[in-house]
Amino acid sequence: MGTLTGYRILEIAGIGPGPFASMMLADQGADVIRIDRLGGKAAGVATDQTRDILGRSRRSIAVDLKSPEGVALVLDLVAQADALVEGFRPGVMERLGLGPDVCLKRNPRLVYGRMTGWGQEGPMAPAAGHDINYIALAGALAHYGRAGEKPTPPINMVGDFGGGGMLMAFGVVCALLEAQKSGQGQVIDAAMVDGAALLMSMIWTFKAMGIWSEKRGVNLLDTGTHFYDTYETSDGRFISLGAIEPQFYAEFRARAGLAEDKDFDAQMNPASWGPLKAKLTDLFKQKTCDEWCAILEGSDACFAPVLTMSEAARHPHNVQRGTFVEVSGITQPAPAPRFSRTPAGTPRPPVAPGAHTDAVLADFGFSADKIATLRQAKVVG
Repeated sequence: MGTLTGYRILEIAGIGPGPFASMMLADQGADVIRIDRLGGKAAGVATDQTRDILGRSRRSIAVDLKSPEGVALVLDLVAQADALVEGFRPGVMERLGLGPDVCLKRNPRLVYGRMTGWGQEGPMAPAAGHDINYIALAGALAHYGRAGEKPTPPINMVGDFGGGGMLMAFGVVCALLEAQKSGQGQVIDAAMVDGAALLMSMIWTFKAMGIWSEKRGVNLLDTGTHFYDTYETSDGRFISLGAIEPQFYAEFRARAGLAEDKDFDAQMNPASWGPLKAKLTDLFKQKTCDEWCAILEGSDACFAPVLTMSEAARHPHNVQRGTFVEVSGITQPAPAPRFSRTPAGTPRPPVAPGAHTDAVLADFGFSADKIATLRQAKVVG
């Protein structure tokens, strides 16, 4: 099931954003075949790859990519694939003999996705790095954090996944659509530094309008204001408030008992933000999180409790929508977005490297004798 049913995508096993992109494509029905290293350490963050959520809904074939026979085998798969996704540093796939020139020569319609941190060229391209470094260079990390404090990385959401894997999945689908018209494939250079910069587009708009300071924690959306921040409640939990628009701000004031407090009339006066934040800090500590939810949740006050992952999975809104699913005993986010006519199916659990080697090769037209020969030669496993 899913919008991408019928597409065949090869994933050269890696970590982080590449698997996330492949997970998104597999969630929507693509037949994503992960090419794992034969006899090597399994890719991914989980020591047990069968528990790696990023590896769900795929088939896996284990191939010796260091042997000419293994490379030739992958090129045979490339000849019948719609796309390939890899996440090595620039030049690694070329050294393996599986670079885009070789693959596109074998299959001119192939969409070849390359996921890196710094991009395929530029002075930083060969260097190692991680999400924190990419979003730093992109001009994003400098703006996460509170006034007077050091930048705080938002886990690895912005570089690896938002600016990386999600943009790669978008690029693959764009190129597949174009290939249907042109009959030609192409190479996608998906760099996390580019993607993280792109995610800052609205902030660049605010800067161009003169309404965003490059000082951290003093702006509309970076906890500079009293009406867009988190606050602690009396039971040590936290709530979020985002009452930006006048009508939503008025709703919040009415429900929180602040309608008659004239100090709150100066919503957009930066000089008032500090004192009003202090008032709200005291106010929210007067009730528990659940008590504030009873007053504000579900209203136009732009309010929500700050939930942990476990709490989010149990929240009635998420339960009713099926935002989280359980697969083989592991709770995890459900596929997104949702489609009315071709919905994604329930994710399949991740598998150990090479779990589908024989079945995949058979699907690609390899005979049982040929598969046995490849196994005997330790080209696959």
